[in-house]
Amino acid sequence: MEAILTGPCKRFFYVRVFGPRTRGVAGGGCETRDRGGARQDHGTTRAGPTHRGVIGMTGTGGRPSIYPTLLYADAKAAIRQLTEAFGFTELSVYEAQDGTVMHAELVQGRGAVMIGSQGRGGLFDSAMRGAGPAGVYVVVDDVDAHHQRAVEHGAEILMPPTDQDYGSRDYLARDAEGNIWSFGTYAPEIGG
Repeated sequence: MEAILTGPCKRFFYVRVFGPRTRGVAGGGCETRDRGGARQDHGTTRAGPTHRGVIGMTGTGGRPSIYPTLLYADAKAAIRQLTEAFGFTELSVYEAQDGTVMHAELVQGRGAVMIGSQGRGGLFDSAMRGAGPAGVYVVVDDVDAHHQRAVEHGAEILMPPTDQDYGSRDYLARDAEGNIWSFGTYAPEIGG
């Protein structure tokens, strides 16, 4: 689902995460090209009034409503590390013609994280300038196997798998740009 932004884009891309994979666009005008160079005009698809299928808009149907969003100096390297070492699945990546990652979505279990390149411009990039590392907690079923995968891919481990007093088994890792990733079994039940 990789695309290269070829012109100004004023549309909000959305992808259905937990169901059939679909992609749509809401408002504005935008053109992308796939890696083979084929033009993709995204029409005028609009999200419905309840924004069903839009990542993080409703939190209904078992979808999370909070998505950590991180900017990286080298977003492509971050995506590689998160997918290879930490087992995330690449859902979508949108790049400008120069290869800058404008927006990417990576999925782990029933959650997702949004990734972008620092210095790409815009209000969010400006607001995040100078922000320190972030910490993200990710629930995984098998902490020891997950940890082993991270070690095999050279991730910096800050704490090996450890049983916690509150019943979780966790480990801590630092990514290549200083963000702290906690992986563990603690999954609080959030009432509706």
